[in-house]
Amino acid sequence: MSFREALAAPGLGAIAEIKRRSPSAGDLRPDADPARLAAEFATAGAAALSVLVDERFGGTIDDLRAARAATAVPILAKGFFTREHELRELKEAGADAVLLLLRDLDDERARTLLACARELELDALVEAHDADELRRAAALPAEVIGLNARDLSTFEIDRGTQLDLVAAAPPGRVVVAESGVHSRGQAAAAELAGADAILVGSALMRADDPGAKLTELLARPLVKVCGLTRQEDVDAAVDAGADLVGFILARETPRRAPRVLDVPDTVLSVAVFVEDVEETPADLIQIYRRENGHRSREAVLGRNTASTSLVLADRPTVLVVDRPWDRDDPLHLQRAAAADGRVMLAGGLSPENVRDAIAAVRPWAVDASSSLETAPGVKDHARVRAFVEAARC
Repeated sequence: MSFREALAAPGLGAIAEIKRRSPSAGDLRPDADPARLAAEFATAGAAALSVLVDERFGGTIDDLRAARAATAVPILAKGFFTREHELRELKEAGADAVLLLLRDLDDERARTLLACARELELDALVEAHDADELRRAAALPAEVIGLNARDLSTFEIDRGTQLDLVAAAPPGRVVVAESGVHSRGQAAAAELAGADAILVGSALMRADDPGAKLTELLARPLVKVCGLTRQEDVDAAVDAGADLVGFILARETPRRAPRVLDVPDTVLSVAVFVEDVEETPADLIQIYRRENGHRSREAVLGRNTASTSLVLADRPTVLVVDRPWDRDDPLHLQRAAAADGRVMLAGGLSPENVRDAIAAVRPWAVDASSSLETAPGVKDHARVRAFVEAARC
């Protein structure tokens, strides 16, 4: 399978990066063994590998050769390449793809290198950092576009701008969100912006067990704790390991939150509405229709943007399969299991039944609220921990 094909496969893929140091963070894993890490990442589910071959990152082309000998997973050679002979050397060393940085290349040079890569049967990850570079990548045309959250001049991370660029990428291209992913929630944010894959380096190189960290970033289902009204309950949900925390802003509920409370950037905040969407700082919005004075049985979850309205159909979304308001639904799990695309299972989930529900549905995410409470909007922290732990098993 080619590099491009591996990233275009269904679901969110990951490019696991092997590097010993970074100019922004210094030493990450000076003793990194490329062959051992390549094998670990392949076992952990990496769609592809990225190997730094630049001395500024503590890498050499021998690292590429070692990784190639250890796995059949597609490998991206990463460095600052500007000449055709560099691509030929990388191909001979075992690369399946090369990084082309538009910051360092004018359009004529980029086209020449893309033509050389095609001739060598190499894919190219064309990296952009702003809207102008994204426009250039689309016009080349680049088949695989990387949107980097890191400003290579200041080394600062701007995930919000990155996600806007991911969402603006032209259809039909394979899109990779690069840098700034340290948690399942951040990976999910990239997915819902439209990324086909994430490229993760520093988070893996810093981890005690890099393979286990990659498995964690890609693990599904995500876990959402909803109906939060107090900051201490938000903090408890985050400490328990929730990936999403929900704030109900609809009027027809005893669990209405005063606002979207403080959430760390590793976790996604979700604002829940029943038709009447208001401006909110939440990362995601979850929208139900209104039926007979209450919410409908199903909702749509999607990324929140400045132009968010009731219509999310033109963006990557998640179908929330819930139960009818205040009623049982004997076919709840069957409906969820039969649904297409990403599904978040909600309604009646608890620490006691979530494992069986996950086994029956295999959802993208699970969501619980009332079963984790001592009173409406007041969470039992022990049950919150138990729900997250059960959903992870």
